[in-house]
Amino acid sequence: MMLGEREMALNVVIMAAGKGTRMRSALPKVLHKLAGRSLLSHVLGRAAELGAQRTLVVTGHGAEQVEAHVGAAATCVRQEPQLGTGHAVQQTVPALDTAHATTLILNGDVPLIEPATAAALAAACGGERLALLTVVLQDATGYGRIVREASGERVLAIVEHKDASAEQRAIREVYTGMMAAPTALLQKWVMALNNQNAQGEYYLTDIVAMAAAEGVPVVATQAADEVEVLGVNSPAQLADLERRFQRRQAEALMNAGVRLADPARFDLRGTLTCGQDVEIDVNCVFEGAVTLGDGVKIGAHCVLRNAVIAEGVVIHPFCHIDGDKDGVSVGAGSLIGPYARLRPGAQLGAEVHIGNFVEVKNSTLADGAKANHLAYLGDATVGERVNFGAGSITANYDGANKHRTVIGHDVHVGSNCVLIAPVTLGDGGTIGGGSTIAKNTPPDQLTVARAKQVSLAGWKRPQKKR
Repeated sequence: MMLGEREMALNVVIMAAGKGTRMRSALPKVLHKLAGRSLLSHVLGRAAELGAQRTLVVTGHGAEQVEAHVGAAATCVRQEPQLGTGHAVQQTVPALDTAHATTLILNGDVPLIEPATAAALAAACGGERLALLTVVLQDATGYGRIVREASGERVLAIVEHKDASAEQRAIREVYTGMMAAPTALLQKWVMALNNQNAQGEYYLTDIVAMAAAEGVPVVATQAADEVEVLGVNSPAQLADLERRFQRRQAEALMNAGVRLADPARFDLRGTLTCGQDVEIDVNCVFEGAVTLGDGVKIGAHCVLRNAVIAEGVVIHPFCHIDGDKDGVSVGAGSLIGPYARLRPGAQLGAEVHIGNFVEVKNSTLADGAKANHLAYLGDATVGERVNFGAGSITANYDGANKHRTVIGHDVHVGSNCVLIAPVTLGDGGTIGGGSTIAKNTPPDQLTVARAKQVSLAGWKRPQKKR
């Protein structure tokens, strides 16, 4: 959601300098992940959706890691040392573009603000007013309180929790740490801040009193949902926000007709597109971009990443489907698992069966092919109606290079066979169980390659010396 033409002139400042002591981690707080993406990545995405002309990220603790993570997505400005939120914005003053009349300030550890809420906040500023994003909380501990005039309309100040009186701490409307201000005035106000407070820090919230003293209107817009403004300061808060976010995603899917066995045991860490009558059992994880066709059934404890699953597919419990960059596709009516693994480049046709403890990597299986037990297919092209026996593998790696195995249509590969690539098995052929195949085999013939069975009379097993 982008701002209208009048509000398009927009700077976005993302506060990402904090140490996050309570996370008890060497990783900067804003790089911890929510739903598979860093907290900061979520907020950078919001800035992009708003169509910001200039996005600045204030870094400090772990600056090099954070800046490497940001890359070309924004301009980074360092805050060293970290002397409060007002001091952080002071560092951005030379980089703010006053041609962009509004500056929107977001927090790198508050990842779930909705684009509509951020856009409304910027629009409330309109380059003329100081706009604050607030929310009403049952427990406002730790948040800056919104102090209004007697009528309750005009905002007079924000008082930090540690500096608030008992009467002020009773206020339930709190400042979320996000605001939008006229850029030129913001530059002037933050440079006039002082640190005469209990913590000896420069509070960005002090600009509210400055605006009120100058007669600049101070307005407040409220977030529709508490989840939008919850920050992360500890592993417990991160876990709580993860579950809240996952519940929201689960409800959206169920509203679209997806049947989740238990929405409390569901994780989406990317995008999930579902057809009609999709069923998903408990403890399934979806990462990257996953598409499920009509009537797909996903068993318990499955992980799917970057995969396209066609209609009518059944994926039994405990399967791992990881398309990574190359993707995985499963054709209509196929049966997968349980305990199967499909790796990048696995492309399965219709009615393919991949059974328990079978692994497929960078291989194409045509319609009706089956590998039902304890097998490995790597770098292989498998024809229609092939039956690949239990314990059989394609030996695709010679220690330096990968080679391909081509299996023709209607081939039957017996149990415990090794196909040493590069090798081609002719259409309709049969490979006897226990064979090691290193040469191409003819079509429609039985090929057996195993040592002659020998029994040695009188042989005794070696004994340990006593």
